[in-house]
Amino acid sequence: MAGDGVPPVMSDSPYGLAAVEKEIARACKDAGRERSSVTLVAVSKTFDAADIVPVIAAGQRVFGENRVQEAKAKWPALMQQHPGLSLHLIGPLQSNKAKEAVALFDAIHSVDRASLCEALAKEIDRQGRSPQLFVQLNTGEEPQKAGIAPGDADAFIKSCRDVYGLTISGLMCIPPVDEPPAPHFALTAKIAARNGLKLLSMGMSADFEAAIQLGATHVRVGSAIFGKR
Repeated sequence: MAGDGVPPVMSDSPYGLAAVEKEIARACKDAGRERSSVTLVAVSKTFDAADIVPVIAAGQRVFGENRVQEAKAKWPALMQQHPGLSLHLIGPLQSNKAKEAVALFDAIHSVDRASLCEALAKEIDRQGRSPQLFVQLNTGEEPQKAGIAPGDADAFIKSCRDVYGLTISGLMCIPPVDEPPAPHFALTAKIAARNGLKLLSMGMSADFEAAIQLGATHVRVGSAIFGKR
């Protein structure tokens, strides 16, 4: 794009974006859903602004980052240069970074403990800014992963609402890498439905088509767009 100092043929990522868009459209059609019912979150973690600009130029408007500090380093300038972008935090959030996260992100996909709920509630009230909030489930109950165990999900969602006054928009999950993802997506959708939650952040580069079949409203795709990190 003019003024960004990035040659238009510098990156293959616009072709990756087009291919992913085509696959999402096909998966939506197969599932009997409108394409507009699925938001593509282009995961730009570890890529710098020069890598991201061609994807913005190709029409992508929603991006995902894993770390607050990395996002702070590159996104304020990009968002000033390209109005209308939406930034999602899809990685774990430390409670002491809640202030920065609420200020920078339009959605946070990793709400998973009481201390974070308390910090987010304080900053949302103080800043008058309300990012969409997703509770992260640990559907495989993997000890190395963040997230709420499925058996604790109902109580935690109720606590988010009743104790901390948070508006929870949906659920997020990352299935175990060594298990079929579909049962984890189905479980996440079931928990969301019984708690009146409309949004489902599930599915990445390798499995987003299965996630769409099972109701995903947000798919988080990085390597299929940007290439290997």
